[in-house]
Amino acid sequence: MKPMMIALKMMLFMTVLTGLIYPLLTTGISQLLFPDQANGSLMRKGTEVIGSELLAQKFEAPEYFWERPSAVDYNPLPSGGANLGPTSQILKEQVTARRLKLMEANRGTMKVPPHLLFASGSGLDPHISVEAARYQFGRIAKERNLNEASMQKLLDENVEGRQWGFLGEPRVNVLKLNLALDILRSNLRK
Repeated sequence: MKPMMIALKMMLFMTVLTGLIYPLLTTGISQLLFPDQANGSLMRKGTEVIGSELLAQKFEAPEYFWERPSAVDYNPLPSGGANLGPTSQILKEQVTARRLKLMEANRGTMKVPPHLLFASGSGLDPHISVEAARYQFGRIAKERNLNEASMQKLLDENVEGRQWGFLGEPRVNVLKLNLALDILRSNLRK
């Protein structure tokens, strides 16, 4: 019976340590040192939460930058890719449909950047390439009555460099870029 009591005490101790103390400690430290990241990097318009800079959102209006396609329709619960390989007929059909939609919306421009044709691995990537953002300039400039020079300035102000200076490629957060577009529009109206 003595080994059973020792095992029970050890189980209770480890349950309290790893199930209560450790999570509270790490949550407290993260709230203290990194409050924005610990709370999901939420973006607000006034007091209203409009999204997270870490998760893609669906933008379909022609006056906004469009994000990468999502195999999970931007739902963070079942995040994941489609797992369709290069020989998949379904993938070929999806890419063809996306290309046609983008070419129609962006005045027939033929060379569509891959970021706008293929879904990310998680289906929730909030970034597009700088090339993918530039590809959409014509459509957005026409919808918002902007010149492409002001669009380029806006893009330049919102480009995020390589992670830690050497990983990945420069990229643009679509939600932040669209918010900057709205701010630009409101400033032009004044």
